[in-house]
Amino acid sequence: MNKWVYKIQRFMMGRNGMDFLSLFLWILSFFLTFIHLFIRKNFILYMGDAFLLISIFRILSKNLTQRRKENQAFLKAVNPVTERIRTMQKQKKDPDHRYYRCPKCRQLVRVPKGRGRIEITCPKCQNIFEKKS
Repeated sequence: MNKWVYKIQRFMMGRNGMDFLSLFLWILSFFLTFIHLFIRKNFILYMGDAFLLISIFRILSKNLTQRRKENQAFLKAVNPVTERIRTMQKQKKDPDHRYYRCPKCRQLVRVPKGRGRIEITCPKCQNIFEKKS
């Protein structure tokens, strides 16, 4: 193993490392820096630098419990958006069916398209709800 790789591994032991929130902040920083190339407002560049510093702080932090709580809160806030994107991708790949979420347990249910208004029974919790297919 390379000597530098070993030194970096030793340095990162006990540190948070890259998680989804740090990655998001990192990408946001580069996005704002890119936007600064066109808009030329310094506050955009400073915001990008601030997000980059926060991301580096999170990556190098040894307070693992606090960083994990922050990451979990971020994932919980972003989950409805990512869930909706996944559902739209499934819908696009499967044009013969519609996808609905059970209002009680949030289970994804697939129903055939073009049947009009139908009653759907959730396979997980047996809740019955009505939707237009």
